[in-house]
Amino acid sequence: MSARTEASVVIDAPLDLVWDMTNDVGSWTELFTEYAEAEVLERDGDTVRFRLALHPDESGKVWSWVSERTPDRASRTVRARRVETGPFEFMHIFWEYTPVEGGVEMRWVQEFHVKDEMPFDDEAMAAHIAKNTSEQMPHIKERVEQAARRANTPS
Repeated sequence: MSARTEASVVIDAPLDLVWDMTNDVGSWTELFTEYAEAEVLERDGDTVRFRLALHPDESGKVWSWVSERTPDRASRTVRARRVETGPFEFMHIFWEYTPVEGGVEMRWVQEFHVKDEMPFDDEAMAAHIAKNTSEQMPHIKERVEQAARRANTPS
């Protein structure tokens, strides 16, 4: 069994800017509110391996994990997976960028399965991911659109 979440947002900015900002893993602490740390560990061609760390939770615990992502600018897609899976048997993430009226639609699809021994199941994790995504996407949209406005403002 597995679960799947899907969400999208339209960002009013040029495709190249949306692509470049959202694929610059090292700057994700500025793009996402949830990440306290985004450290690039290695690069192999287009693939980047990196560690993300969240801000401490209510009990003070800092969650972190290593992931890999491979962007493909030609197809405007990114495939990613958790290397350190934590509570997941697997976690695969697909990002897609599509020019649309009003900007660029950025879509995320997350497919995963929570380990059987976890105190929560796929459905609970899907609800958590959906809630978190609904908070992160508007923040990313705002940041990229601010950068687009700055780029279009004469000095």
